[in-house]
Amino acid sequence: MEETQNQSPTTTYDLIILGASGFTGKYVVREALKFLNSPSSPLKTIALAGRNPTKLAETLKWASHPNPPPQIPILTADTTDPPSLHRLAAQTKLILGCVGPFRLYGEPVVEACVDSGCDYLDICGEPEFMERVETIYHEKAVEKGRLVISACGFDSVPAELGLMFNSRQWVSPAVPNRVEAYLSLESEKRVVGNIGTYESAILGVANVEKLQELRRSRPRRARPVVSSTSLLHWVMLSVSVRTHTHTLHVYIYISRLTCPVIIDVFVSLLKRFLGCREAAVYLKISSSIDVYSVCIFYSWSFSFQRTNDRTPEEDWSLGCEATIGRFYRCPKNTHHSDGEPRGLPGSNESAEQIEGREAFWSTVKPAHFGVKIGSKSLLGIFRFISVGMFIGLLGKIAFGRWLLLKFPSFFSLGWFREKGPTEDEVASATFKMWFVGHGFSDSSLVAPGKAKLDMEIITRVMGPEIGYLTTPIILIQCALILLSQRGNLPKGGVFPPGIVFGPTDLQQRLQENGISFDVISKGALSA
Repeated sequence: MEETQNQSPTTTYDLIILGASGFTGKYVVREALKFLNSPSSPLKTIALAGRNPTKLAETLKWASHPNPPPQIPILTADTTDPPSLHRLAAQTKLILGCVGPFRLYGEPVVEACVDSGCDYLDICGEPEFMERVETIYHEKAVEKGRLVISACGFDSVPAELGLMFNSRQWVSPAVPNRVEAYLSLESEKRVVGNIGTYESAILGVANVEKLQELRRSRPRRARPVVSSTSLLHWVMLSVSVRTHTHTLHVYIYISRLTCPVIIDVFVSLLKRFLGCREAAVYLKISSSIDVYSVCIFYSWSFSFQRTNDRTPEEDWSLGCEATIGRFYRCPKNTHHSDGEPRGLPGSNESAEQIEGREAFWSTVKPAHFGVKIGSKSLLGIFRFISVGMFIGLLGKIAFGRWLLLKFPSFFSLGWFREKGPTEDEVASATFKMWFVGHGFSDSSLVAPGKAKLDMEIITRVMGPEIGYLTTPIILIQCALILLSQRGNLPKGGVFPPGIVFGPTDLQQRLQENGISFDVISKGALSA
């Protein structure tokens, strides 16, 4: 280990981990060390960066255990000190951002990377930050040839790759219409979440108006056409389809006429805070995946969400509302003449690589997509609802936010702790994410508002604890792809991960590192 705070500007690292001593950062360091200097790895030189060199040294020692810490440079940088960030960006090919909440600390890092010459990946799951960064920095990143990719962790790679994996099982002439994802967190001990996620959720509620204003400031553009986008029609259709497949559902549709006053007030607050016209909450249990789930619908979020609309020359290749509400996009000139998407061209692709990218995107089809929180018990579902109500109600006022941040364990019902989970709690936790796709066995059957869904495909993504194990695995694999396949990736721009890494071997790499993608069933729905 060596402390080098005044590196020569010509020194180049393959990557720098910024915020390496944080809750998630130290696990990212441990994951990166697995691939440092291994024969098949492009990762030969790394550095750790943060405000406190002593803590960074302790992190390196922890991450290296039981081996002695390797000789890795430790750099001092602070998100409140832009020159220090520019010095980092000038010394490396890639910065991995692990400093959150990103709403508070992320933008100076992105600015430094775009201005000073390196690519950027982070583990952010905050829509307002990502959409703001895209709005401000996309054109400049394209001009300077810098890739800025947020959400390269559990938010939102399992959702995006999982949706694509399900979509690719629909072999022509079959087409999906909607895919519902059910997320279940499990543990032999107890599930304890990342405190940074909790803080980000609170700040997200506090600043939801800024996100709405940002989205309203951009013109709405054309979206992929998928039939049956009405919320009420979808709910009724889902009930009908599930009944025919003998799957039990218990729906609680929230309205002023049918529900207790306390629930009605809850939904009214949701509508006010989230800026939506209609809202519904329902519970359901599906025998096919054996979990209860809860979903809160918003009239604006049922349809596909966009990240940015820039010029008349741009169009959309695939829409999906993942856990962070992102939207894939492709420039219009990267579509075939028949409208099929070809993805984003790489900066130095071979003819074979171009053919492979186009073949991949030709198998990915647009569909309505939503994510639901699942639990094997109704008690777990009501815990989710309760925590959501605490954050939704108290997060709007300053004193409420102080209470939430002062007593995270109390208001999260034990799901978040100031000190985070123990190593045993991390090791015992897992996640499962089912993707239940409904569609048509033949695309010729599609008739908006009239056709009946006649086919179901269920897939699953499964892996270890989401915040400290799965997230570092994903981030490091994305980094290795960027380092080893840079010419196959877009020259520059601000993107979500799916559109960039979808056509690569990321799914295969994740499977080799403990995150599985499985087809559970394919079958017809009864008439």
